[in-house]
Amino acid sequence: MAPHLKKTKKKIKRKSKGAGGKLGRKRTVPLEPVENRALETEWWYAFLQKNSDSGIPIPPEEDDAFRHFFRVSKRTFEYICSLVREDLISRPPSGLINIEGRLLSVEKQVAIAMRRLASGDSQVSVGSAFGVGQSTVSQVTWRFIESMEDRAQHHLCWPDSAKIEEIKSQFEATFGLPNCCGSIDATHIVMTLPAIESSDDWCDSERNYSMFLQCIVDHEMRFLDLVTGLPGSMTFARLLKCSGFFKLCEAGNRLNGPVKLSKDNEEIREFIVGDTGFPLLHWLMTPFEGKNLSGPCEGFNKTVVAVRLVAAKALSRLKGSWRILHKVMWRPDKHKLPSIVLVCCLLHNIIIDYGDELPDGVALPDHHDAGYKEQICQHVDPRGEEMREILTKHLN
Repeated sequence: MAPHLKKTKKKIKRKSKGAGGKLGRKRTVPLEPVENRALETEWWYAFLQKNSDSGIPIPPEEDDAFRHFFRVSKRTFEYICSLVREDLISRPPSGLINIEGRLLSVEKQVAIAMRRLASGDSQVSVGSAFGVGQSTVSQVTWRFIESMEDRAQHHLCWPDSAKIEEIKSQFEATFGLPNCCGSIDATHIVMTLPAIESSDDWCDSERNYSMFLQCIVDHEMRFLDLVTGLPGSMTFARLLKCSGFFKLCEAGNRLNGPVKLSKDNEEIREFIVGDTGFPLLHWLMTPFEGKNLSGPCEGFNKTVVAVRLVAAKALSRLKGSWRILHKVMWRPDKHKLPSIVLVCCLLHNIIIDYGDELPDGVALPDHHDAGYKEQICQHVDPRGEEMREILTKHLN
C-alpha cells in the first residue's frame, strides 16, 4: 500500500508509470544532448572545488566527501538518477541553465535537489554552491520530488508475506517478541506560516506550527508505512485513527497473518509496538503504566521500549540525514510539504536497500522530537490487555 498522505490539492497524473506500466508497451526515453552527457562528472569536481575553497571541513577521500554532501554513495546516486532521468529530460522547463549558459545535466539536477534536502540550506546558498540561481534550485528540487514520488514508491510499501516472516523472525531473535511486525512512532515537522495561514489547527502543544509524520518501521529502520500532512496539534492517538493503516487493521485486512503460540500455548496474533501516546489495541502493544509494577510487567516494558526505540532511531536518522525536515521550515507550501517528507523517507529507504552507510560526519539529533512532552493515551482495548498479558507471561 502506498504511504498515506493527506493533501488538499490533487497531483497531476502522468501516463507513464515506469516499471508499473502495462507490459508490451514501448517506452521512449529522450536522449540527453551529447554535451550534457560529457558533463556528468564535471559538476561534481566544480562543486567540490568551490566547497574546498570555502574552508568547510570535507572528508579527504573523494567517495567519503560525496557521501558527506549527498548522503549516498556514487553507485546509489547513479541509481537515483536512473529513476528520475526520463522525467527530468522529457519535461525541461525554461531557465534550467547554469551561469555558463549550459543546460543542466540530469546528474547536476539530482545533486542540486539532494543537496537542498540533505543540508536544509536556503535555495540561495545551495544555488551559489552549484553556480545556479535561486529559482533554478526551486524548480529543480520540485521536479525531482515529483518524479521520485512517482518513480520510487516501490521502495516504501507494506511487505509481502515472505518479507513479513523475515521481519518477525528478526524482531523475535533480537527482542524475544514473537509475531512482532514493526515499531511505530511519530514526529513533528516544524514550520513558520504566513500570518494569513496561521491558525490553531496547526499550532501544536508546544506552540509551534507543525505537521505530523507517523511511521512504522522494520528491524532495519526501514519505513514500511507513513502518514503525513496532518496538523501537529493532533494527539498521537487521533493521528493513528486517521491513518489508512488503522482502518486496515480494524477491518482485519492488515496484521492478519498466522498466529503463534506462547510458551503456555496461548495465541499471539501479529502486532506492532508503540509508546504510551498510542492506544493499547489487540494489534498494537504499549507499555504498562503506573508505579510499583511487578517484575514481569517491568520486564515487558523494558522490551517494548527497546522495540519502540527502533522507530525513534529511524526518525532521528531521517531528520539528521535530510536536514530540511529538522530545521524550522520557512513558510512552506502545506500542499507540497507532504511530498517533501515522503521523498526524504524514500531516500532513507533507498540508502538501506542499497547497503549504504551513513557518513560519520552527519550529526544526528539526540531525539527526533526534542522539546515535546511524552503523550499518554488512556484508551485500552480489552483484547489488547489480554494480548499484553499473554506476551508478558511469555517473556517471563
